[in-house]
Amino acid sequence: MPLVMPWFPLEDAADTLSQIRDVPLARVIRDDVLASILRGDLLPGERITEPVIAARLGVSRVPVREALRDLESTGLVESRKHAGVFVRQLSAKETADLYQLRAVLDAFAGRAAAIARDLTLTDRLRTRLIVMEEATERKDVTRYYEANLNFHWDIISASTNQQICDVYRGLVQKLHLVRLKSLSSDIGMLESLREHHAIVEAIAAGDPQACADLMENHVKSAGVRLANMAPLVSEAKLAS
Repeated sequence: MPLVMPWFPLEDAADTLSQIRDVPLARVIRDDVLASILRGDLLPGERITEPVIAARLGVSRVPVREALRDLESTGLVESRKHAGVFVRQLSAKETADLYQLRAVLDAFAGRAAAIARDLTLTDRLRTRLIVMEEATERKDVTRYYEANLNFHWDIISASTNQQICDVYRGLVQKLHLVRLKSLSSDIGMLESLREHHAIVEAIAAGDPQACADLMENHVKSAGVRLANMAPLVSEAKLAS
């Protein structure tokens, strides 16, 4: 079962092309390539071949080239002169910067969630926790990771701030390029689960400052765990 981002249903573009009439072709192709990256079918550093994509989808190379330019603007792929287009490999500095930004956004959303004290949200988060607990018991890191993505997206989207949602979505997709290297390791899963429980309790208690602090520290801790894990998984196909 492929990993699915909360905001991005990974549909097959070949099927989608036969159904969509009003969506630009390049956008459909872009989403198909993006889906391949998020699934880990295309790994960081791997070359994206225009003719292969065009042949698979039954389109010309022109909209494929346009789709790749669009993806390059998001920071997920890069064009190398005389070499082609490749999935980005984030540096340690860029990864740390993204985690720092994510900590700010999560803290803001956590504060807003605690102020709102929406029972629907807390119920949804507790349901996510059940899935995460089961995944922890089974050491199913992929399932835990997906529930974790949904947990944080629930809080971010509950902020009802569209600009924050857009920025958050983009940075999490970039971080996913790095986190694909950790899905075979359960290092820190129990600690992460405890942190998620504390966040839900702070939201339920209506404690904005505590929730903001917990969210910020949780994201920073996740960044540190991933950075410490990097040397151990540099040769593996793995996510966090």
